[in-house]
Amino acid sequence: MITAKNSASSQGDGSNPVAFAADYSPEVVETTHQADAGSFEEAVAEVGEGSMLGYRLTQQAILSDFGLRALQQSSFADLLDDAACSAAKGMRTSLAKILEYRPDEGDLLIRAGVGWQNGVIGKVSIGADAASPAGFAFQSGSPVISNHLEKEERFRTPEVMARHGVRRAINVVIARIGGPWGVLEVDSSNAGEFEAADLAFLQGLANLVGVASDRIAVEEQLRQSVEHQQMLVKEASHRVKNSLAMLSSLMKMQARSAQTDETATALGDASDRILAVAATHDHVWRQEAGESVDLSELLPQLCHQLDKQAPDHEIHCDIASFVVTTSAATSIALLVTEAVTNAIKYAYPKGGRGSIEIKLERRGETATLIISDNGVGLPNDFDPIKAQASSLGIRLIRTLSASVGKEAEFSAEKGTRVIVANIRESIA
Repeated sequence: MITAKNSASSQGDGSNPVAFAADYSPEVVETTHQADAGSFEEAVAEVGEGSMLGYRLTQQAILSDFGLRALQQSSFADLLDDAACSAAKGMRTSLAKILEYRPDEGDLLIRAGVGWQNGVIGKVSIGADAASPAGFAFQSGSPVISNHLEKEERFRTPEVMARHGVRRAINVVIARIGGPWGVLEVDSSNAGEFEAADLAFLQGLANLVGVASDRIAVEEQLRQSVEHQQMLVKEASHRVKNSLAMLSSLMKMQARSAQTDETATALGDASDRILAVAATHDHVWRQEAGESVDLSELLPQLCHQLDKQAPDHEIHCDIASFVVTTSAATSIALLVTEAVTNAIKYAYPKGGRGSIEIKLERRGETATLIISDNGVGLPNDFDPIKAQASSLGIRLIRTLSASVGKEAEFSAEKGTRVIVANIRESIA
């Protein structure tokens, strides 16, 4: 085994590849600098940037900063670019590259890099066989240092490196969960030598790239899975909406052919209720509202739909922003539909025309819903408890209001008013 030298003072001619010995222990350097330096920059300034200790401290600072960025990075391409720049900076060279192994082609593609000519990154590849420094590192799983490529007998110098005047190279493997992924290589066109101690910095950088790459890949898989699930939910929601609309249309058709007015009215009312549910369902999935719905967005749409169904009446909306759960939103949509339908049928008899107002007022952490008309009003002896026995509409209004707030109150002041107080807000 060829082992790495411990310090610059014990360097050989560097003509052969150097594998980093597992039992390598860096040389201990004694110094008189104080241990309470406030930052890497201060420590480097104290020992001297040009000193060997300053060089190693700079590498540790670069490694530390890159590790923090790698934890925050969400783009795989940006991660590789950052790693290549950090490698070149830490090794004080102008050339660095990251190569990805491509099993189908059997080569190492230059995926990212710094200092290379146009047309190299993403296009040029190097053989993955053991006859090149990067290929040997990938095949053996061991780091490689070659300080005199022009004298190398064991390795060939890839054409792209020769074209850039590369005289020495240092390579480490980038490993991911599935095994070796590629190689991180730093090159230099200057004379000098990479040392075994440089491998600690470069391998640390490669390890961070591997871990961060796995994290980004898992997050991307999760994102794609969520997007797929959202697409399926939207498709299902779209079909549900269409099915509800079709059911409503069938009921309308049946109502027109009903033999009694009572049956026709019941079918028409049921159709309106289905449309209210469909409108709420459509709003929820289109807005991706999740578990909550803003009534200031939902109710105006419902008002517009009800207005089209009652061309002889004017339906006005004044809705404050107020967020409720999707379940509450469905109940409120049904409640509004029921109250408006009742107003259309009973507030203006004998074909009369009139206005209907739907108002939602925020009152602190709750809201009050008021549906009012200027029609004939309620009978003097109106009792909602008694009325619900014979009126499905009244029974629905009372039941639905109690599920979202206070049970509905009925007022005969200047027409009819249905008041639902204490509607509870959805807390995220």
